[in-house]
Amino acid sequence: MKLFVDTAEIDAIAELNELGMVDGVTTNPSLILKSGRDILEVTREICALIDGPVSAEVVATDAQAMIAEGRKLAEIAPNIAVKVPLTWDGLRACKVLTGEGRMVNVTLCFSVNQAILAAKAGATFVSPFIGRLDDINLDGMELIADIRAVYDNYGFDTQILAASIRSVNHIAESARIGADVVTAPPAVIKAMAAHPLTDKGLAAFMADWAKTGQKIL
Repeated sequence: MKLFVDTAEIDAIAELNELGMVDGVTTNPSLILKSGRDILEVTREICALIDGPVSAEVVATDAQAMIAEGRKLAEIAPNIAVKVPLTWDGLRACKVLTGEGRMVNVTLCFSVNQAILAAKAGATFVSPFIGRLDDINLDGMELIADIRAVYDNYGFDTQILAASIRSVNHIAESARIGADVVTAPPAVIKAMAAHPLTDKGLAAFMADWAKTGQKIL
């Protein structure tokens, strides 16, 4: 499973990348706002840092404007994945952009039907939003499983990119079900290393080591 980091914060990306924990990056207008940076400037910096796909989102709502924005974003670097919404206009833009050989991430997916259309339009990635489904008392993980089953039934090449990740359990379940990619905030990725029994065991080892009176260095 590929692990993408969902942020536009350069320092956070660099820290995870140094450990080999980043296969790609996803951004959106809200993350660009949070970063306080110019979208073209910060996206260019991320692309220079990361070898894998970097999703940069269009903000237009009609197909022709999305296509124009997508082409502009794709000029930033060869590893740009143009991010478009899962609307009819977004699917039209996806079809054109993928036809030009560009990576496209179709985002805001909330149903299997939408995921089928994204695959038919040639999307590189489709991004089902797990947490937002959970917010309205639907099972986000069930959607990942259903898309996986349908894509496997018909051999669709579109990669399932599990998004709107709220917890480490979302990541583990996405991996178990067979999502191709999970994108998560830096804090959630770092929390994957945490476990109370690890902390308890380490504390016991350190206490025993102190009793030996020894040093390694």
